[in-house]
Amino acid sequence: MNVFGVDIGGSGIKGAPVDLERGELIEPRHKVLTPHPATPDGVAECVAQVVDHFGWSGPVGATFPGVVTGSTIRTAANVDKAWVGVDAGALLGERLGGMGVTVLNDADAAGVAEMTHGAGRGRKGTVIMLTFGTGIGSAVFIDGRLVPNTELGHLELHGHEAEKYASTKVKEDKDLSWQDWAHRVQKYLAHVEMLFSPELFIIGGGVSRKADKFLPLIEGIRAEMVPAELRNDAGIVGAAMAAGGR
Repeated sequence: MNVFGVDIGGSGIKGAPVDLERGELIEPRHKVLTPHPATPDGVAECVAQVVDHFGWSGPVGATFPGVVTGSTIRTAANVDKAWVGVDAGALLGERLGGMGVTVLNDADAAGVAEMTHGAGRGRKGTVIMLTFGTGIGSAVFIDGRLVPNTELGHLELHGHEAEKYASTKVKEDKDLSWQDWAHRVQKYLAHVEMLFSPELFIIGGGVSRKADKFLPLIEGIRAEMVPAELRNDAGIVGAAMAAGGR
C-alpha cells in the first residue's frame, strides 16, 4: 500500500509517496522552502505544491513542528503563532481538494518510522528519538508504545530552552565546530537521560547523515546512541504510516 507523506519543518517542506510495507519512499522526495512568515495559508499552499508535484490523489499524512491533538495545532514554536487552534487536517484537506489528511507531531512521526522500519525496530524499554534541526523534536517510546507530544526540545538547559542551545540551527548560526556543538548536545542528552533513563537514543534530523562527525565526540552517556536509519526521510515515512493506519 502506498500513501503520501509530507514533513513540514521550520525551514523546508518535503514529501513523497511511501511504500508502507517497506517503509521506503517510492520516488525521490520533493522539497520547497517553508514560507516566512509560515502562516497556515502559506504553509498549506506549499504542501499543495509538494503533493501536486507527484499528481497524487489519495490519503495524505502530514507532520507539524508542534503539539497536535486530534488534528488541531496546540503549539507552534518554529512557525507562525497563527497556527495555534487551527484544525490542520481540515485546512490541508480543503487546500488539497478534499483529500483526507492525517496530522501528527513531526518528531512523533519520525520516531514511529524508526521504531517500525529503522534503528528502533524490535527494541523494548524506553527509547527516545531526538530530531535536531531548526529546533529539537522528541518522541518517547515505552516498550514500543508512543507517548505523544513530549516536546523535550523545550526543556530548560542552562537558562535557555534546550533547542536554543543545542539545535542544528544554533550550530549554524553560531558557526560552532563539531566538537563545540557535540559538547552542547552531550549536556542536553545528559539532562534528558537524568529525567528518563532511556536504554536507547536515536538521533535524527538532517544532521543524522553526518553522525560520524559528532556522535563519537559525545561522552558520559549511559544509553546507547545511534543515528536514525531513515535519516531525514523518517518524518515523511511516519506521516504516511499515520495516514495509512499503521
